[in-house]
Amino acid sequence: MVGESRLSLFRIVNTIILLFVAIATVYPVLYIFAVSLSDTASVVQGKVWLLPKGINIEAYVNVLKDARIPRAYLNTIMYTALGMSINLLVTAVAAYPLAKSDFIGRKFWMMAIVATMFLNPGMIPNFLIVQGLGLTNTVWALVIPNAIWTMELIILKSFYENMSTQIREAALIDGASEYRILFNIVIPLSKPALASIGLFYFMGHWNSFFLPMIYLNDSHLYPLQVVLRDMLIFREGNDSNLVDASAIAPQAMKNATIVLSMIPVLAIYPFAQKYFAKGVMLGAEKG
Repeated sequence: MVGESRLSLFRIVNTIILLFVAIATVYPVLYIFAVSLSDTASVVQGKVWLLPKGINIEAYVNVLKDARIPRAYLNTIMYTALGMSINLLVTAVAAYPLAKSDFIGRKFWMMAIVATMFLNPGMIPNFLIVQGLGLTNTVWALVIPNAIWTMELIILKSFYENMSTQIREAALIDGASEYRILFNIVIPLSKPALASIGLFYFMGHWNSFFLPMIYLNDSHLYPLQVVLRDMLIFREGNDSNLVDASAIAPQAMKNATIVLSMIPVLAIYPFAQKYFAKGVMLGAEKG
């Protein structure tokens, strides 16, 4: 009885905590949706809470009319797709030899890789390197310096280590090269782990605005997050049709832009969630 009461109390407390976390997470999203779909009078008077007051989609229409938004959206999609492709390829290739116990210098390379998590040279040296390579104001400045993330490499390395060694040994006996084993056997069997780290890479590239703000000088190359930042903070007055649009609350315009930036994440995450959870758990297990 004592054990059951303690377990019951734990479940109650845990449920209450998770409920508060869920409310804190969902409320801002619902509020943003409600404001973006509400009429101007309700937004200005502060009457909007969880549900929109008077459905009005003019904010979305005006956002999509601004030439910066579709261009920034396409830029973000291109940067994210290219960045993710490079990230997954480089991470998958780099993790393979590190997962092999007979790899010469394995411990040294792992220590060197882990050290990068604690010994970051800083923004100025990174900028000077990118500038010296002539990558500024190009897409490569956003993807090459971030070609591999240490934590994602460790997750995939752990996943490789948990795979059966008999598969690789059988392939070697059949005459398969290491490249063939990696691309035809190991990577196809690593879809859960690749999906999990791919979600991290996707979120990192999609939400990135600091690197584009530093390395990109041409406004036509700006991704969506930089344009959104300009709208939310600087509100570039005469150069923006969004702020000058009549009879539309600025709050509704901002929130409509935020909603448009969240749509890909909200659409992709439910499908990647099962691979995300499974990949992280498998990468954390050993033995």
